[in-house]
Amino acid sequence: MVYSISTALAIYFVLWWIVLFVTLPFGVRSQHEDGDGAPGTDPGAPIATQMGRKLIWTTVVAAVVYGLGMLAYRAGYLNIERLSKLMGTSF
Repeated sequence: MVYSISTALAIYFVLWWIVLFVTLPFGVRSQHEDGDGAPGTDPGAPIATQMGRKLIWTTVVAAVVYGLGMLAYRAGYLNIERLSKLMGTSF
């Protein structure tokens, strides 16, 4: 149950990017949906991506998921033996 700070940061970094890609499609309006677009641009191009808000939500959600994962790890729910049984392999 020993882990280093670099391992914790690497896990959070990967989780953060996964959550970012999950949150990217939410709240995006295209030029076609809004009815206003620049001539010569793709109608599916986004108008308001709200990236600042998405980055904040990504950080919060990734921190919550990471915290829950660490609690489960420390409680013994996330260990290699249990996970290998769930995947149907023996370790």
